[in-house]
Amino acid sequence: MSNAGSVIIKKKRHVQAAAHHGGAWKVAYADFVTAMMAFFLMMWLLNATTEDQRQGLADYFSPSVPVSRESGGSDSMLNGSTLMESETLIGPPAEAAAPEPGDARDAALEEIADKLDASSGESTVADQLLQHIAVRTTDEGLIVDLFDLPGAPLFMPGTDVPTPLMEELVAVVDDIFAYAENRVAVNGHVRSEAIVRRDRDAWGLSTDRAERVRRMVVGGRTAPARLDRIGGFADASPVHPDRMDVRNNRIEMILLRRP
Repeated sequence: MSNAGSVIIKKKRHVQAAAHHGGAWKVAYADFVTAMMAFFLMMWLLNATTEDQRQGLADYFSPSVPVSRESGGSDSMLNGSTLMESETLIGPPAEAAAPEPGDARDAALEEIADKLDASSGESTVADQLLQHIAVRTTDEGLIVDLFDLPGAPLFMPGTDVPTPLMEELVAVVDDIFAYAENRVAVNGHVRSEAIVRRDRDAWGLSTDRAERVRRMVVGGRTAPARLDRIGGFADASPVHPDRMDVRNNRIEMILLRRP
């Protein structure tokens, strides 16, 4: 026995692999990340867009399914009847609302504006004259601005004597104003001067020019009874940021909203 070799015993440890839990948690995590991205994108859009843009986005994603008046139902749903034959589905046709008097007046002003506005495609004014005309609508009515351009004044400098260009412009506006019966107002404006001159009466000059245009209009197609008022505002209400810009030399011919 003393010659017997030593016995070596080896113990092997068996490591059991962890049970497989599947990938469900990965799907849930991906959904969570996607939801958070959508949330932060929505918060960014709310902060970076205007009210009108947000309304446009809302309208884009609003579901709308047009229904044709001639679409017929199948045998299984409407027994071959059209949608228009079933008042229980769509109801009777709505009666057209009677136009309000104010709507009619606004439509008349818009029609006249189209005749003066080059962008409308219905302008009756020559291109060289359109450069001197600006049309805008306010609560007061339809305002037609006639203004100087560099090298093309509407009045002789420092006077109320109209140039041939001004006479042509007033005649065009007078012809178009004849499409309506609204009363008319005329306002005069002049530009500021770099150096105040003692002999310059801006208030008087702007009023004299408005009065001259009134006489020109009355001599045309506008009845004297339609003239509501004239006014001179000197250089108190410029339309151009540069108060000395020649475009601030202008006449406002206003088609008033009230009858």
